[in-house]
Amino acid sequence: MAGITMWRDALLVAGKDLRIEARSRVATMQILPFAVLVIVLFAFGLDSDRRVLRQATPGLFWVAVLFATVLAVQRSFALEVADRGIDGLRVSGLDGAGVFLGKAAAVAAQLIVLEVLLGVGVVVLYDTRLRTSGVLLLAVTAIAVTVGLAAAGTLYGGLAAGTRVRETLLPVLFLPVAAPVLLGAARAGEAALGVTPGLAVGEGWPWARLLMVFAVIYTAIGILSFGSILEDT
Repeated sequence: MAGITMWRDALLVAGKDLRIEARSRVATMQILPFAVLVIVLFAFGLDSDRRVLRQATPGLFWVAVLFATVLAVQRSFALEVADRGIDGLRVSGLDGAGVFLGKAAAVAAQLIVLEVLLGVGVVVLYDTRLRTSGVLLLAVTAIAVTVGLAAAGTLYGGLAAGTRVRETLLPVLFLPVAAPVLLGAARAGEAALGVTPGLAVGEGWPWARLLMVFAVIYTAIGILSFGSILEDT
């Protein structure tokens, strides 16, 4: 019964956050243009050497996604902090784990849309092509990274939400933790895209598995601890 309640509350919270974003269009008008600007600046900076640009594509792509994640998480908790909306979550009787899953799912949904659009931008700007044998690896990597970043971002976003310096505290807490994810995603992406000569697709799977472990660990930590974080915020 507790599990049903958790998932029901998660759907309620995710639906609330996504409806607010659909009406405000902050993700569309601010986060997406910022991420696109990042990859455009990278393209300008490395345009003199297209070979280097293609080889760096996975890392540059996930750097843009990482920065966008910070903005998306900040926006997610700004909705709750404004007018003390977080007090409403506290007294609503919603399960803390459900609140965590709902907010993480809303962030993940925004990231998925962002990644698809950025992927198109990377193909156009970086002249990068996906080899057929790497499609599955790239898909698994993207899902693992998205879940991991959304879970970790939501967890640290909850920790930072109760402070006056939450806008600057969140990157300080989140980015060092996300650095290994960036490394693993870049390595798996290099194998999937074939941008590094001699690197086989199979060499990317250990990195993808590490990313899945990261996602599972932070999702579990969030489920177990977010209720307490919410009470202390």
